[in-house]
Amino acid sequence: MAIILTKNKTFSIPLTKTAAKVHAGLSWDKTIIGGIPADLDLSVVMLAANNKLPADEYFVFFNNQTSADGSVVHQGDNRDGAGDGDDEVVAVDLGKVDAAIVQMLFVVTIHESEARGHNFGNVQNAAIRILKDSASLCEYTMTESAPEADAIIIGRMMREGHEWNFEALTQCFEGGLGTIVGLYN
Repeated sequence: MAIILTKNKTFSIPLTKTAAKVHAGLSWDKTIIGGIPADLDLSVVMLAANNKLPADEYFVFFNNQTSADGSVVHQGDNRDGAGDGDDEVVAVDLGKVDAAIVQMLFVVTIHESEARGHNFGNVQNAAIRILKDSASLCEYTMTESAPEADAIIIGRMMREGHEWNFEALTQCFEGGLGTIVGLYN
């Protein structure tokens, strides 16, 4: 049975004791705004101890689908949220993560939000799940309204010694992927 997370609640079971390989799955309901489907994107920002990207290749998203160390792999871009289950998936092999990486941020952004007039106030039922095999270990539903935001850091994995923990977050931003990358470059 999955643990249901709330904002800023740390996942209480170390992930490496549960699994060396996990998946993060993003889902949302298909939403048409101004005749255009809302396109959410799942990204992972891998950070060193200085809270910065050690190299651009440690920012995994739809245009860079594999991290420099091969530990994080984006499974492809869904552009409309149609269908059941996870719309975008990122696979993480915790055993392959470069020793310099101490945390990974899971980010959801809305593609071309400014040009399309889309924001999280328009999107329904956006959620992330952390899974081992096909079993959900923990789930986090973005329940807070963020009508001006088009980028949300929804969770992070933190390395503590040889173990990883997951923490749910809701840090909202405007400016999409560019804003997020700017914070950590």
